[in-house]
Amino acid sequence: MRRRPQCGGVSIMRLKEDYIIANCCQPSPDDEIVGYNSYDGIIKVHKCGCPNLSKAESARLVTLEWKEITRPEAFLPDDDFNELNDIDFMILNHHRQYGPDYSHKVAAMLNLDRRAVFDCHSRLRELGLLERVEPRMIQYRKNIVKGKWIKHRNHTYYDLTDKGKRYLDFYLSGRS
Repeated sequence: MRRRPQCGGVSIMRLKEDYIIANCCQPSPDDEIVGYNSYDGIIKVHKCGCPNLSKAESARLVTLEWKEITRPEAFLPDDDFNELNDIDFMILNHHRQYGPDYSHKVAAMLNLDRRAVFDCHSRLRELGLLERVEPRMIQYRKNIVKGKWIKHRNHTYYDLTDKGKRYLDFYLSGRS
């Protein structure tokens, strides 16, 4: 059984490689910034108007914007992630692979109890990881029977939300 990563619901701003925050002025994302290309090849990020920059060689100063130097924030799911079990992630992964589906079919394909899958679908929907698919035409067994469509009938179909995709990615990556 895969060890699930723990989380705390926090995102962290990270700079791209070769950039560091200057200790003297500690710029934050609200500040206008300028870079100093140091002799060791690292660009030190300062607030515009930092007193230490008055002593710097002007040829070493670089115009910067936060969006150019930050990496995407590391995703950490909310605390409700810790309430999920391996079966929940099997179901989320099923929906990633096959798209919109209903509880009885998911149970049959994953060899799980129908009632358990129905309950998981309800809980995953309450957590915002799955959404109910409105009655419409949907592709039949995505990636299995090409070009065949069926009309949504007597079943409640569910599909992954963006939050569900992020949780599943985090789980599958095994980050802790």
